[in-house]
Amino acid sequence: MTKIRSFYKPFIGIIILAMLLLFTQAMCDLKLPDYMSDIVNIGIQSSGIEDEFPKAISTDSLNVMKFFMLEDEIELIDNNYTKISNENTDYINKYPLLKDKDIYILNDNVSEDDLNKISDSFKIASQTMITFAKDYLANTARNSRFESEQNKFTSINSTMVHSFAVIIEQIPKENIEYAREQTMKSIELSSTQVSNSFTKMFYEELGMDIAEVQRNYIIKVGLKMLAVCALGITCAILVGFLASRVGAGFAKNLRKAIFEKVESFSNKEFNEFNVASLITRTTNDVTVLQNSTIMAIRMLAYAPIMGIGALLMMVQKTNNMIWTIALGCLGILVIILILFFTVLPKIKKVQKLTDKINQVANEALSGIMVIRAFGTQKHEEKRFDDININVMKTNRFINRMLGVMMPSMFLVMDLLTVLILWVGAKQISESTIQIGDLMAVMQYGMEVMFSFLFVAVIFVILPRAAVSAGRIREILEKKNSILDPVVPKEFDSSKIGYVEFKNVDFSYPSADEKVLENINFIAEPGKTTAIIGATGSGKSTIVNLIPRFFDVTSGEVLVNGVNVKDINLSMLTSQIGYVPQKGNLLSGTIEENLKYGNEIATDEFMKKCAEIAQATEFIEAKEDKYKSKISQGAKNVSGGQKQRLSIARALTTDAPIYIFDDSFSALDFKTDSNLRKSLKDSLKNKTIIIVAQRVSTIMNAEQILVLDEGKIVGKGTHEELLNNCKTYYEIASSQLSEDELNKSLERK
Repeated sequence: MTKIRSFYKPFIGIIILAMLLLFTQAMCDLKLPDYMSDIVNIGIQSSGIEDEFPKAISTDSLNVMKFFMLEDEIELIDNNYTKISNENTDYINKYPLLKDKDIYILNDNVSEDDLNKISDSFKIASQTMITFAKDYLANTARNSRFESEQNKFTSINSTMVHSFAVIIEQIPKENIEYAREQTMKSIELSSTQVSNSFTKMFYEELGMDIAEVQRNYIIKVGLKMLAVCALGITCAILVGFLASRVGAGFAKNLRKAIFEKVESFSNKEFNEFNVASLITRTTNDVTVLQNSTIMAIRMLAYAPIMGIGALLMMVQKTNNMIWTIALGCLGILVIILILFFTVLPKIKKVQKLTDKINQVANEALSGIMVIRAFGTQKHEEKRFDDININVMKTNRFINRMLGVMMPSMFLVMDLLTVLILWVGAKQISESTIQIGDLMAVMQYGMEVMFSFLFVAVIFVILPRAAVSAGRIREILEKKNSILDPVVPKEFDSSKIGYVEFKNVDFSYPSADEKVLENINFIAEPGKTTAIIGATGSGKSTIVNLIPRFFDVTSGEVLVNGVNVKDINLSMLTSQIGYVPQKGNLLSGTIEENLKYGNEIATDEFMKKCAEIAQATEFIEAKEDKYKSKISQGAKNVSGGQKQRLSIARALTTDAPIYIFDDSFSALDFKTDSNLRKSLKDSLKNKTIIIVAQRVSTIMNAEQILVLDEGKIVGKGTHEELLNNCKTYYEIASSQLSEDELNKSLERK
């Protein structure tokens, strides 16, 4: 995996930026339930009163609250509140009561520590008053209306408090102290709501418009929610953009690396990977990794941030329902593990089946003419159908399992919601949690579950990505059997164009027998060396060793006086104009194909090469001439035209050595004869190596090598071999007439 991970290095900066944006997005998402809780708890239940202590209070109300405070708390209040009379007109509009009575206003420069102490003082005092009132009314059984109203904290008003103050003045101080002690032992979360209700009462007494306060608070928090939502959405969009950029760039670089690696393969490596598999790995497997990268950036990083953050926020609201989240996570985990161990083997299988279906389809499409000629369409249809059904069944199993996953996980989340509501309702009845907090806890619980859901999706994607990464890694980490030398050598300038085989043996990997054995010959500039022999005798293998498509098992192959193993491959191929057995043309124009081996070739030189290859006639006959299109696979030209264009393409390299691997087989005898004559006249100083089946193609060569079962059984000219080599004579006699044989013997 290290090889794959290295492709992420160019995008580290973008990934880090995406992580920061994801963190910001998660913080925004986590803040929304908190705002919702504030709207319910403060905006609705407390009428928008945020403070647990009044910033302004009437003199009468403050005196009542002091009954339930300690000496140091009273001193704290006196030090931080300033008495304002009706002479101060700055506060009359805000506090209309100031017209008739003096009020106390909190100082502006109060420290944070003192504010917390003031808040605690009013919270404890208000809760103590409620506790004392309940105990007193229970004992006296008087004023049942007041008692019922006291149980409804939101209905408390200043008249009730002031009327109750008369009773408090007659109660011994010890009773109030006892009520305070009882309050401190069992102070509840609802005391916040109680203190807010008292603050609301104090503000109403001052003549403040509580409806406006509530409206302003809800609007303020609502605007904050909108701003946080906008920021979260912006981050999500940017993360999506960055993730797509990383995924696409990663896939581009990976495909490029795979293609470059495949291009560096020798025939040995190509034989280990079939074409269908290489195409699937370069396209489908890379796409899987690309999508996995995008999902990983958007989900894998976001899920833990969101899950951990939601748990922490939930603990701040209440720590009595963490066990419900743990139970839900356990259910999700069980589903994930079941899916992981059942789906992963099938995912590995489907990748191999994809290779197989591509291979079968490729074989059927490329061999469509043969299939039609033998009427085996039904057989091929059945062959394709068998593998197609296998792929369908495997994919169907995977998709069914994944289809079960989502409803199962949503069922777990729905059950978790019901459980949180059931537990929360009980806690609300016991006044240990507020409604808004319960709503936030439910939301945080869903966030935690969705985080697990995201992880589950990643767990489904990662196995497939791991399989694809392994298949790609096989290509990237495949060691090439043919490499450039560490210290390359320069060509011997006195032997440019020379090709020499010294005691060469060759056998294919894992083969028991040698394909070539003890091959020795020299091909010189200005001369034609021809190789002939029965099918499978090793003719093409010999010429494949020259451009180093394979490396010899033993012995040496020298080009320009230097062992090919000691030359850079690019330098070696620049010395060779190669025409393979099968003339492969690329899609594009004729001009693009002819200049493929030499992009800087002039039009005049290109046309001269086409003329030598006997291709001018059919090129000029086309409407667009050299700009005419060659279709994919060169389906719009004949076999002979394809071979002539391949020969012209090799000639444009203007290399000192030319190899023609049975490149005249599709030509008629007249074209063959004209082409050989043209090559001899135009390539007088070049080394020409021809592999041929026709004796007529090579009979004028200066040197002919006769192969039989990988060994050279004859070497010489046409006339010499007719007299000295039985194998060559048998080949010649099967192709030439008796008169032609006799003429050749007479020339000898």
